[in-house]
Amino acid sequence: MFFFLSTVILLSATAEHGSSGAFMQFYDKYLNYPGFELWKFVNLGIFIAVLVYLVKTPITEKFKARREAIRAELIKAEQDKQSALADLTATEAKLAGVPNEKSAILARAKEEADAEKQNLTRQTKAEIAKLQQQAESELNRLAQQRKVELRRFSAEESVRLAEEKLRGKINADNDAALVKSSIESIGGLS
Repeated sequence: MFFFLSTVILLSATAEHGSSGAFMQFYDKYLNYPGFELWKFVNLGIFIAVLVYLVKTPITEKFKARREAIRAELIKAEQDKQSALADLTATEAKLAGVPNEKSAILARAKEEADAEKQNLTRQTKAEIAKLQQQAESELNRLAQQRKVELRRFSAEESVRLAEEKLRGKINADNDAALVKSSIESIGGLS
């Protein structure tokens, strides 16, 4: 672009002053130095300026948005840090109370174990007394039953022995007399 403008200016200057004008000498001496060519640097500068102008606004907006996002993340991180510190403080407070809570639980467990032991002792004594009473009543029942059996046995034995004695004493004559007296006591033979 600059090259185009510089060429137009050069051509117009040559047309006004002739071919060996002062501008051409200046141009050849300072601006058209081989390898330097000022027009290339001016052209590059204009290109960079246009590029910066075109790209600056979207990049600036993106940088602003990114800066705001980073700021929001930092604020959120600070809030999370404060929340974590509050949780840490609460947890440390709970941990500080753990030994006291542990001793209270152990004491309560010991009391419950003692109460359960006393309850089991009471129940065991009651069961022993109940079993002793059942054993005594069973023994009394068995003793009564044996007494009844012994009485029956002794009565049967007495009857059997008496019967044997009577059989040994009774003969046919005694038997006939006994039958006759039994019949008469009933009322006779009608």
